[in-house]
Amino acid sequence: MTTDAELSREVAQEAGRVLLDLRENFGPIDDKDAANALRKAGDRTAHELIMERLSAARPDDAILSEEGKDNEGRLSAERVWIVDPLDGTFEYGQGRVDFAVHIALWEPGRKILSACTVDLPAQGLTRSVLDVVGEPAPLPTDRPIRIVASRNRPPATLPRTVELLAEALKRDGINEHGVEIVDVGSVGAKVNEILSGRADAYVHDTGFYEWDVAAPYGVAMHYGLVPSHVDGSPVLFNQMPPYVTDLTVSHPALVGPLRAALEAAAAS
Repeated sequence: MTTDAELSREVAQEAGRVLLDLRENFGPIDDKDAANALRKAGDRTAHELIMERLSAARPDDAILSEEGKDNEGRLSAERVWIVDPLDGTFEYGQGRVDFAVHIALWEPGRKILSACTVDLPAQGLTRSVLDVVGEPAPLPTDRPIRIVASRNRPPATLPRTVELLAEALKRDGINEHGVEIVDVGSVGAKVNEILSGRADAYVHDTGFYEWDVAAPYGVAMHYGLVPSHVDGSPVLFNQMPPYVTDLTVSHPALVGPLRAALEAAAAS
């Protein structure tokens, strides 16, 4: 029998292939109307595929999807799939590679995420809790520390946070090259920047939804990163409404200095 994690990975990869095929065969997307039509088609097509596959394989489970109608019945369900059929919809319509398919399973009674997959189809890469991983590599000492943030909604205090963090890292002999801000689309793509060694933390404080967060959160934990609210408390899922106020995902060696810098920047 296919395990939950195998099902999650298989369905996410299938949806990713469909999204790539749809974009490749859609025609020119060099104007706003065409790009928006592609985005809508991608959201709808991936949602319908994922709903069909998960419902057929796990008919007793609830599903919370960005593109589906929410149902309070999920609050009493024993298992809830949390799905973003196309995270980074804007980037998808721009022909970019930083979009993803997110699938995760939340078990309310145990308060754990499992069966998490972030598929990055245009990058030919899938991150899953099935991946065999080791300890995170040490923080880099030959380049600046990099914090990934939203292109359109970065934290207002992020510039000050960067200053304070750079000072602390230099003072403590951890890194003397400063701190940079980089922007990437999908939350899954942002977390992948850390997993790929191109960045070291992700900070967001202007809110988003559970489907944006769940799969990247679970994958980050599996790889040994530290995801949490900005204050360090864990994110809980299957809430009503399904809203997440803020998030950090950090290399474990950066957790303390980053939280201290965020707190100091907010207070200044």
